[in-house]
Amino acid sequence: MKNYVNVALQVLPKSETKKTYDLVDDAIEVIQDSGLKYKVCPFETVIEGPYDQIMDIVEKVQEKCFENGADELLVYIKIQTRKNSKVTIDDKMAKYN
Repeated sequence: MKNYVNVALQVLPKSETKKTYDLVDDAIEVIQDSGLKYKVCPFETVIEGPYDQIMDIVEKVQEKCFENGADELLVYIKIQTRKNSKVTIDDKMAKYN
């Protein structure tokens, strides 16, 4: 699958030494640095781009959280894909902006 997709990524870190929101900020920083289009929402961050590239980001997000003090992560992923066209954030959100 090499489609251009939307992925909703929610990371819920647990740590004995670091605040949850600080670890979430670390995760969002990885997404920001990816260069892909994204939208931070209250419960998850939506990323748009090639499937393989986003899955690489999902892995890097987890690595970054562990490196920065997470002891455990709950990671929830939702994927929207289409057979013959791109899925974009703007397609779904334009009427609300």
